[in-house]
Amino acid sequence: MKHIRFIETILYVKDQQASTDFYIQLFRQSPDLNVPGMTEFKLAENFKLGIMPNKGIAKILGDKTPHPDLGNGVPRCELYLYAEDIELEFKNAIKAGAKLISPIADRDWGDKVCYFADMDGHIIAFAEKLH
Repeated sequence: MKHIRFIETILYVKDQQASTDFYIQLFRQSPDLNVPGMTEFKLAENFKLGIMPNKGIAKILGDKTPHPDLGNGVPRCELYLYAEDIELEFKNAIKAGAKLISPIADRDWGDKVCYFADMDGHIIAFAEKLH
């Protein structure tokens, strides 16, 4: 899809500040935008991760979907991040307080991957290609 020029994934969170603090530690970088209602981290040249409070998106969604608060703690998405050093990312995720879901292991799809969850239940995977 060459007509898509930039990608931003937005996580809906219970507490924007707590999630921002967590992702600052996890990514070892400050957000590019941090205002009430939205935090953004530019993670690659064509990708940003946004953090938006549940109550903020609920105003936009109205009564067309269940309130995002009903999904807290339920895995609602997975961030699958290829890393240069999976061991470093694993240790840093533990230090940042991420909940370990699955340790580093070779997976049958050709990647070495570890899985964590953030405080809202979003899954975070750090991966490296197997050689």
